[in-house]
Amino acid sequence: MLRLGIDIDGTVTAQDTFVPYLNRSFHLSITLDDMTDYDLTKLLNITAEEFWEWMNVHEAAIYKEAQLAEFAKQALDGLKEEHRLIYITARRSHLEDVTLDWFANRDVHYDHIELVGSHHKVEAVKKHGIDLFFEDHHGNATMIAKEAGIPVILFDSPYNQLPTDSNIIRVQNWLEAVAWINKNKHSLQHVRS
Repeated sequence: MLRLGIDIDGTVTAQDTFVPYLNRSFHLSITLDDMTDYDLTKLLNITAEEFWEWMNVHEAAIYKEAQLAEFAKQALDGLKEEHRLIYITARRSHLEDVTLDWFANRDVHYDHIELVGSHHKVEAVKKHGIDLFFEDHHGNATMIAKEAGIPVILFDSPYNQLPTDSNIIRVQNWLEAVAWINKNKHSLQHVRS
């Protein structure tokens, strides 16, 4: 049994979740392909302070309505039979109820959910003894792979195209992620024991 660390937004949820909200609020017509940087202030031409003011107003509604990423539900349903699913998200603690409701309403299994409130997830990864992490943020993936010394599955996106280390496995979707786990789970279990 592996301890799988899983990011939520852009990993379990669809990567284009924010697009309609951004388009409506900022009178744009962007698509996911336009989001070539994780820092949306550049695309929106606003300050970080303005962005977080916008997030404070819209974040809960966005997370409440977020759609599952393609194949995420079936993949997670299969993984829960063999592994522990520990979600470690940058969401802030005041979003805990919205997050738990989202999981319940979509019948997505979890063994634990930790809202760390920032993109610094390494401490939580170490605390939970994570064997493999799933992420969409390039910086997080790199930091976790290096500082926690574990492989990270990075879900490909226009905003995470920087080069990756050898401990980062780029996949297109959850089916590819599960195939990689099934092929490598014995070596991952061997490393931990």
